Amino acid sequence: MSHYAAKGGYSLVTVLLLWLGHAGASNETGHAAEPHQTQHPGLGLGDIVIVIQSQRNSFHVRVAEERKQEILHQSSQLGQEAPIVVLLHEISPYDGVWSIVPAFPLLSATYGRSARWFVFTEEGTRVRLPALKPLLLQYQPSEEWFLGKRLHDRDASIIHHYAFSEEPSGFGFPDPAAGWALSAPLLRRLASRIKHERLKSDFTIDLKHEIALYIWEEGKGPQLTAVPEFCVDPKANCATTFTTYLPDCGEPVSKKDMVVAVKTCQKFHLDRVPVVKATWAKDAEYLEYYSDVSDDTIPTITLGVPNTDTGHCGKTFAIMKRFLSKAVPNTAWLVIVDDDTLISLPRLRHLLSCYDPNEPVVLGERYGYGLLQNGYSYITGGGGIVLSQVAVTRLMSSGCSCFRDDAPDDMVLGRCFTSLGIPVTHSPLFHQARPDDYPTTMLSVQRAVSFHKHWNIDPIAVFKHWLEDTRQTDEL
Repeated sequence: MSHYAAKGGYSLVTVLLLWLGHAGASNETGHAAEPHQTQHPGLGLGDIVIVIQSQRNSFHVRVAEERKQEILHQSSQLGQEAPIVVLLHEISPYDGVWSIVPAFPLLSATYGRSARWFVFTEEGTRVRLPALKPLLLQYQPSEEWFLGKRLHDRDASIIHHYAFSEEPSGFGFPDPAAGWALSAPLLRRLASRIKHERLKSDFTIDLKHEIALYIWEEGKGPQLTAVPEFCVDPKANCATTFTTYLPDCGEPVSKKDMVVAVKTCQKFHLDRVPVVKATWAKDAEYLEYYSDVSDDTIPTITLGVPNTDTGHCGKTFAIMKRFLSKAVPNTAWLVIVDDDTLISLPRLRHLLSCYDPNEPVVLGERYGYGLLQNGYSYITGGGGIVLSQVAVTRLMSSGCSCFRDDAPDDMVLGRCFTSLGIPVTHSPLFHQARPDDYPTTMLSVQRAVSFHKHWNIDPIAVFKHWLEDTRQTDEL
């Protein structure tokens, strides 16, 4: 999301979250809580609802369906009743259910009285039923439990509105790759809360952290109980393991099938553009710098849109118009980045091999606005916005446009694609912020595609450490 777009949301919640950080820091030790020792032999696999956080894009639907069939096959081999496996994108036509909170009432109404546990997993998470059932048996299902692999901030993070700044590690939130679980009483209460209150912010920025905040409810609800059986690396007794966010779908997309557009302006020509050229620009076949002035030393292209200090909607729409013209090569993919975005194009090409360029694809880090009030999702611009030519063509022919040139381009794009029924597709490999703003344990299982911002870092060193591969780029 553009910094301009989020500014109002931050101002409404930052003071509150700082206070919450002071109040909550002393409540959590960071260690796994002792499970309730009373076991419950009546728990069967049929008492468990597994919610796979699927997406509407055809590639993600296939992956989620594979995970579902793996789970059902396991229950068949065990000779036990199968758990209920739900694909999140199928429970409602409303795309905003990806943010989970809008899905709570639907899950509660359908399964809340029959199920004892709800387990949430990503598409790449593999569930081991023989270990999951004994794990859940350790916890009293009539009580409120929030279980998962614990993550925490190392430092106060902008993506969490600098919450718990006095002790960032004091608040735990679940690693979505490892999966997390809610007991049925807790889910039913959360579903009821939604009917009577608004969220603290209209923005959904980092789902895993915001879910934990919502459940914690300023100390009135449970904190995350750290459970070692929720895993990313395969170990003995793991109830879940994780495969990868960068799947192998065959040959990477060709360099020649991608146009890269870098948004810049005159005041950053001397500091940001040289970083682009020293790091990732060499991996682009077709790359253009779009600025407010013409500079032959770079060179830059002007689009007749003046630079603004807020949003860049006018510039982005001009870039898309140029992409569809004969001024640039005819390619399947358009990548739009800021001049302070660090990106691995080889990894992006590898990732794009999983997507059908004949579909309208909108890919990057997904944020949401007003998702409890029938809002919309969008790809936040700093981490990079990837569009198939089909998506750009549909958008530009729809008549959807900027309400002013300095509007937040990422949010306007999201509103337009929502109105067209084109889903935005999330990849955790794109990052709106710097590596220091994310838990190291989370980044360690990724091969990140992008990071954003040069604040208080050496961007070239960050690129070399997190994004540059030693293998030949054409092998990725």
